[in-house]
Amino acid sequence: MSQEPESATSLQLPDESTQKTVTQESEPEPENEMNFIGHLDEIRSRLIKSVIALLIVTALCATYADFLVNEILIGPLKRSNQSMVLQNLVPYGQLSLYFQVVFFAGFIISFPFIAWQIWQFVAPGLHEHERKASRFSILFISLCFFSGIAFGYFVFLPVSLQFFASFGSTLIKNNISVQDYVSFFIGTLLTAGLVFELPFISYILSKIGLLTPAFMRFYRKHAIVVLMIVAAVVTPSTDAVTQLIIGLPMILLYELSILISAQVNRNNAALK
Repeated sequence: MSQEPESATSLQLPDESTQKTVTQESEPEPENEMNFIGHLDEIRSRLIKSVIALLIVTALCATYADFLVNEILIGPLKRSNQSMVLQNLVPYGQLSLYFQVVFFAGFIISFPFIAWQIWQFVAPGLHEHERKASRFSILFISLCFFSGIAFGYFVFLPVSLQFFASFGSTLIKNNISVQDYVSFFIGTLLTAGLVFELPFISYILSKIGLLTPAFMRFYRKHAIVVLMIVAAVVTPSTDAVTQLIIGLPMILLYELSILISAQVNRNNAALK
């Protein structure tokens, strides 16, 4: 009779240990939830900092609004041809014009800080050697972006505006809506800035193993033909010299991307 309580007690012990095990296994769930919430807080923090920096720089640019509009925005138009005249077609047109120009200038100037905030969010998820290899990424991205902006402003815009001003009948006056001109101006600079990020894109794709220099060298001739076709399409003039002025920088970017891809692949092979 004395053995029955002992067996009953021994049967209850596994149940208690099982309950403890289940309790211990369920404990990490709140921690994972906190990690997810922590990521959301981090994104929010980075976005707030980026917006604050953008607003501060935009406010500083607003103090030079007249210079930005009269010299930076309208400057390429005045230097290319005097026959083009901007006109405002809506009551709030100039107010909208000033706001767009000031905000766009603020975005360009604060671009490195915004890119830095994005990098600060991504960097903790990288390995130590990846962070070391990418410590100059912000500088690289910014240089590519600013080079594209400079190319679009000093090369592509004057060439395009000169062609548009000289094309067509002399009996038709080129009175351009200021909103259309601003859209063309901002679109051209942003497109050029993004195109000049090709070396950085090559770096990223090579880093994750999706791009090799052998692949890019094999298709070099094809790429040059495609780039010249793109230059012919985006260049309004049919002049071969003008098309070469637009196409040559893109070809140089492709060659630079090959060198970057080769260096990244050598580094990846050394780590293995």
